[in-house]
Amino acid sequence: MIEPYQIQVRFSDCDMMGHVNNAVYLSYIEMARIHYFTHLFGTDRDWKKDGVLVRKNEIEYLKPVLFRDEPSIRVYTTHIGNSSFVMAYELHVGSEIYTKAQSVLVYFNSETQKSAPIPEEFKVELEKLYKSNV
Repeated sequence: MIEPYQIQVRFSDCDMMGHVNNAVYLSYIEMARIHYFTHLFGTDRDWKKDGVLVRKNEIEYLKPVLFRDEPSIRVYTTHIGNSSFVMAYELHVGSEIYTKAQSVLVYFNSETQKSAPIPEEFKVELEKLYKSNV
């Protein structure tokens, strides 16, 4: 099991009301996704040749995260297609979900500048993140 990604809320992440600004959540989920990818694929993978691109992000803000909060993010795979897959994120403070998000990601070959079929070994790793497996 991969541990949730711990976020340290920076003062600069917050707006004038003391809430984490909505745009900052995209950085949080990106950091969590990289954390999970590192655990699944290691650090030697050539992401420039065979990487992933974000096609779409959706975020649902349930409760505001504040400066002194200590959020963590869990990442799940919810769908694996031929050349794209969907990752879902839950941002928790304690045991409570404050934010839900999801990303549609496309497997991409930078040499051809086109989407590519997801290799089986990549799918096997992504399947480890199905919510029932976490």
